[in-house]
Amino acid sequence: MRQPRDTEIADSRETANPLTPHPSPARVEGDRTTEWPSVLVIGGGLAGLATAIALAPRGFQVTILEARQRLGGRAGSFTDPTTGQLVDACQHVSMGCCTNFAHFCKTLGIDHLLAPQPTLYFQTPDRRVSRFKADPWPVPFHLGRALLSAHYLTAIEKLRIVWGLFALVRESPDADPPLEEWLFRHRQTRRTIDRYWSLVLVSALNETVDRVGLKYARKVFVDGFLKHRDGFVVHVPTVPLGEFYGDDLRSWLARHNVTIRENAAVKRLELGPTGISQVLLREGTTVSADFVVLAVPFERVTDLLPNEGSFFETPLTGLVPSPITSVHVWYDRPVMTLPHVVLIECLGQWVFSRGEVASGEHYVQVVVSAARAFRGLGREEVQRQILAELARLFPAAAAARVLRSKVVTEHAATFSAVPGVDRFRPGSRTSLPNLFLAGDWTATGWPATMEGAVRSGYIAAEAILKQLGRPEALVQPDLECWFAPTDRRLQSRA
Repeated sequence: MRQPRDTEIADSRETANPLTPHPSPARVEGDRTTEWPSVLVIGGGLAGLATAIALAPRGFQVTILEARQRLGGRAGSFTDPTTGQLVDACQHVSMGCCTNFAHFCKTLGIDHLLAPQPTLYFQTPDRRVSRFKADPWPVPFHLGRALLSAHYLTAIEKLRIVWGLFALVRESPDADPPLEEWLFRHRQTRRTIDRYWSLVLVSALNETVDRVGLKYARKVFVDGFLKHRDGFVVHVPTVPLGEFYGDDLRSWLARHNVTIRENAAVKRLELGPTGISQVLLREGTTVSADFVVLAVPFERVTDLLPNEGSFFETPLTGLVPSPITSVHVWYDRPVMTLPHVVLIECLGQWVFSRGEVASGEHYVQVVVSAARAFRGLGREEVQRQILAELARLFPAAAAARVLRSKVVTEHAATFSAVPGVDRFRPGSRTSLPNLFLAGDWTATGWPATMEGAVRSGYIAAEAILKQLGRPEALVQPDLECWFAPTDRRLQSRA
């Protein structure tokens, strides 16, 4: 991949060079100079970072407050105490349909750290593998041969799935009945649900098919597989996330005068006569700014807001968290010949081979989304079950020696995309003129993904610009859609 120069978010409709940043953080009014507004971003995850990179090149004085000693939020790494290696808490991947995350990475100059995976590998418990790859045929037939060659589906099941996909395209993008009921109504069986629909959706939505609504399931399949030939291509970071959101990102922020304050946990936002007057840190000091963007997980929002009154109509109590568990294993030899495997009817869903990370240490990560089945089990039991499964699936793993392993569970990894979940997702604006929200749980039109987080930051920046009388479209357009050429970009709900 070509590494691009520094860019700023730009409206694709502009005729001027969209990559030219604002020349100065100050504007001249008459015979005096006035500073651009200051923005305090609470949270250094993707939503907060996206807000910062949208506003900083446009002259705003941006400060990021992050409670931890790193950036990236849930997309982060921890240091293995045994070796000092950076290890991702959970494997994060993007897809070709994630246009705003791709733009975010290009802007920061870190897109070269993503490796596309044009072929996906699907494995059943009997160790048979099918390859899923696009052909140079028109969309949506580009994936036809990949589906036809899937060894884990019968010919009748493949016809059922094609019928279901056709019905999915014809559905309204806003329809959101319970997905499983919809699938049964459209000629799907328990086996096609388990071996196809669940296979994709549990990983994409971090939720089981019996709990999700149609809307975001449709989005995954339409945007990821049916809309554009590049939509399904998975992009995997080639370095730990601690490095991915590391030096290059920090250099970009420094060049754009963004202040980063780590270990700066917020205790409370304090209310003044015209909005948020200041932010109280846990250490006891306060900071203030013209605008405050609250970019923290949804379960923390209420605790940080002032007690007086309600600041948005949407009841956040309707958002339900869903867990993700990842099991990290270091073997004394290679155990996989493929870069990744999607598992069918197994305990794990994805297995990623990260290669030899140190002399004689070969690292494998297993991801289990919607990991409620592990609730109540100790880490030793989870580890035992996953190691046993790896030994059954990969003969080399049965013969290899486990050097060490680690189980990491994030209990509130994402919100659950239940039917009608959008009624619980607030927009970026609040009832206070200087308080805005960002996060993958806000009203982005996307499920809880890195793409949704970045979109939320861009939407919050759009709302601030609009309030200042400088409206600008920052959310990047989706990939072109063969069956809806007039499909418009997501509109801000600010």
